[in-house]
Amino acid sequence: MGGAGTAVVTYQRVVGNYYNQGEIRKKELEQSCCLLGIPASSVTVVDHRDLPDNPSVQWDTQLLASFVLKHIEANNINLVVTFDAGGVSGHANHISLYTALRYLHSERKLPEGCRVLVLESVNLLRKYISILDVFLSCLLPRDALFILTEEETEQARRAMQCHCSQLLWFRRIYMLFSRYVVINSLHLLEKTTLTTPGVKE
Repeated sequence: MGGAGTAVVTYQRVVGNYYNQGEIRKKELEQSCCLLGIPASSVTVVDHRDLPDNPSVQWDTQLLASFVLKHIEANNINLVVTFDAGGVSGHANHISLYTALRYLHSERKLPEGCRVLVLESVNLLRKYISILDVFLSCLLPRDALFILTEEETEQARRAMQCHCSQLLWFRRIYMLFSRYVVINSLHLLEKTTLTTPGVKE
């Protein structure tokens, strides 16, 4: 998405300290972003005790939303890309990010003109058939579809390899077979005035 004339700002919600490797993972993130052409000055990492890096912990919606909104306003961001309600892998932290953005969107707290694209979660079969999913992805409705070239796919894999501390066996399988390394379909967050579940008025 970082095409000509497009500034990319990365927002890492927590320092990534689930295995007490926070500083290591922060450096890995910066290296990965650098490989993708995103300078360290455009990367923001939040370290907050109430936003732990834990795949089973749901973060406080309003606390997270306040951090995200501050970042959006400070950097004049007009497009946010995040997870959908499925979090791609069902990761609670991923879902919390979606919930926070949905809250900001539904409550009309986002700056005027700021849009939100959410990454579509697909079933397990589609997730691991790599480029073969391109046919179905092209047929199904979506607001944006990104299909990487072979060169771009290799660049994405090299960027993922920067995260050495997280390259467990299942993530290596992911890098080889996941359609997300090659294909990403996204949807604009629906315009709604509904209150986000779990958020106190």
